[in-house]
Amino acid sequence: MTVEEDPKATPSLPDYKPLPSSSSHELNDAVLISSHPSPPSRRRFIISIFLISFASILIYIFWPSDPRIKIIRVKISHVHVHRRPVPSIDMTLLVTLKVSNADVYSFDFTDLDVTIDYRGKTLGHVSSDGGHVTAFGSSYLDAEAELDGVMVFPDVIHLIHDLAKGSVEFDTVTETNGKLGVLFFRFPLKAKVACGILVDTVNQTISRQSCSPL
Repeated sequence: MTVEEDPKATPSLPDYKPLPSSSSHELNDAVLISSHPSPPSRRRFIISIFLISFASILIYIFWPSDPRIKIIRVKISHVHVHRRPVPSIDMTLLVTLKVSNADVYSFDFTDLDVTIDYRGKTLGHVSSDGGHVTAFGSSYLDAEAELDGVMVFPDVIHLIHDLAKGSVEFDTVTETNGKLGVLFFRFPLKAKVACGILVDTVNQTISRQSCSPL
């Protein structure tokens, strides 16, 4: 005789659900951990940035720059006008220049020459002997030139008119040669500056000046 089992009496097995695999989490953790630099690598990175910044500052400080040259004063004196045989002018120019050195090195210049132009024509040159400028220092120079028989006809008429009016506009080109001093070493250095100046002949001062390096 067969015995029929009651389905309600037999407990049913629970449905099997597989546990989540930990391999994906481990992979993500490994990726996250590997994306952050280790403390030694971070320290080397910070040290490298510091050294590069420090080297850039040293290069900026010790890199030599051209000396700054500025015309402080132009004095016009002993003006004499010749009408015959050809209109011409005799006059004396006294130029005061300021040479500034912005470097940590001293600067010794051997010569300094100023070319003075009027309306695109050269009136003459003003030269000065050498000198010495200390680091972060300045030096003042006086240079004198006697311009005899300046003939810039027909511009001589304009020059006479400007002198009588009390203001004359000149174009100047100043050039200097020298050497930078670093301990026992000397390095050649040249500077050339073009300036447009408006000279007040009454007060013997410069009322306007604009310069640019060449």
